[in-house]
Amino acid sequence: MKQRFLEAGQIVNTHGIRGEVKIVPWCDSPEFLCGFDTLYIDEAPVRLRAARPHKGNVLAALEGVDTVEGAMALKGKTVHIDRVDVTLPEGRHFLADLIGLRVVDADSGAELGVLTEVLTPPAHQVYLVKGPQGERLIPAVEEFIVETNVDGGYLRVRLIEGM
Repeated sequence: MKQRFLEAGQIVNTHGIRGEVKIVPWCDSPEFLCGFDTLYIDEAPVRLRAARPHKGNVLAALEGVDTVEGAMALKGKTVHIDRVDVTLPEGRHFLADLIGLRVVDADSGAELGVLTEVLTPPAHQVYLVKGPQGERLIPAVEEFIVETNVDGGYLRVRLIEGM
């Protein structure tokens, strides 16, 4: 089942003296996180008064937080977004929706395991699949990924010899 609220970053520090917070984004980019009007902290909605990218992070002014002490109280908190506030392009998926998908061989139909982690090295994502034959690393590129069916609960892949 798809989670409504998705982890999108972590508040790691304060910024300045007016209660701004520094957020390390766990999403595609700081700009993506800056595009929201509301974030969720401890399941409570918090409106963004302002947000801007800064050195790969997000500096945010949150409604109701206007002192360093107020911002410091949020340090270490995870920031969530509501999936209904996002429209993903065709063929894109939230990483949280991919975790737990069954992975099957596109040619034989054999079950290879379960996608347990999405690694994000610089070139492209890599799927970590754990199954009866051990762990496999599968590059998340069209040469290997035949079909991603989140609603059906599976990922069809075409592997090369030695994978």
